[in-house]
Amino acid sequence: MVDRIPIAVAALVRDGHVLLVHRHPSRRWYPDCWDLVGGHVDAGESPQQAVERECLEELGVRVLDPVPFDLTTSDPTLDVHAFVVTRWEGDPVNVAVEEHDDLRWFAPGHLSALDLAHPTGLPDIVGAVQVAGTARSARAVGDPQSRAL
Repeated sequence: MVDRIPIAVAALVRDGHVLLVHRHPSRRWYPDCWDLVGGHVDAGESPQQAVERECLEELGVRVLDPVPFDLTTSDPTLDVHAFVVTRWEGDPVNVAVEEHDDLRWFAPGHLSALDLAHPTGLPDIVGAVQVAGTARSARAVGDPQSRAL
């Protein structure tokens, strides 16, 4: 049995939309398709630490309170750790231009038209966006410190 490669990815959610990055056509793995931001979990690093690092390196944002969610992938070589993020510091920009040539916010209903790196995970991403919106609304009502992103 081959060891699976640990990967950590983040679904940043704002106003019912999820942020996806378009992988540069020159990328070795999953070129020219849309994906959640993320990457390899480094030795000695937890998946949460990895997703926090990847978001800072690739988007220039510091994520707060990432919440794990199940993400299905058909690639048996990957051990994917997915997180939904509704709070962060900074404005997401494409800091990793050698890895991505675009980033955009998408409504869940538009995701099925995209060439996704892991299309089997589409229902999981849509579910995470919906749950994040519900949780965010509940938190905003009950928490006077909460603010919209």
